[in-house]
Amino acid sequence: MFKRFIPFAHANSIYEIDPSFYKKYGVKTLLVDLDNTLDSYKLYNPTEKAINLVNKLKKEGINVVVISNNRGPRVSSYAKGLNVPYIWSARKPFPNAINRYIKQNSLKRENVMFVGDQMMTDVLATHYAHVRIVLTEKIVKEDQWTTHINRIFGKRIRKYHAKHGNLRDWRTL
Repeated sequence: MFKRFIPFAHANSIYEIDPSFYKKYGVKTLLVDLDNTLDSYKLYNPTEKAINLVNKLKKEGINVVVISNNRGPRVSSYAKGLNVPYIWSARKPFPNAINRYIKQNSLKRENVMFVGDQMMTDVLATHYAHVRIVLTEKIVKEDQWTTHINRIFGKRIRKYHAKHGNLRDWRTL
């Protein structure tokens, strides 16, 4: 049950994951959800914490791409503050934006990983795109109103997978 929703790994936050984890799995490109994975959906500019994380990943040779279902101006402003490429209005859970980025940049799927906080959008999109995902918990309390419905379904699925041991901690892989 819910096999499409089993992430490769689970973390409390993107900020706890050591870059060596990504390197261990041959990750060269890290697709990162913006809202509630990197920062609040209200922010147009990255926090110092996000900037430090991205700089650390870049130093390790990992390319970071911000991918979001949110609108262009906000995603653009945020990603430019990180000095990384971005995909806005990605329409996750559909995999088209992920697949297009991989194809346009001649990437190998085994060298791509995604980090996101939502079952109904991020995990499904990566399942359909055949890309590994690290599922995180949301990092701030508030959500956009459109996200609340996804969270209701996602909470039930998370609970199921936690009970069945399918949310494997990234540290144990």
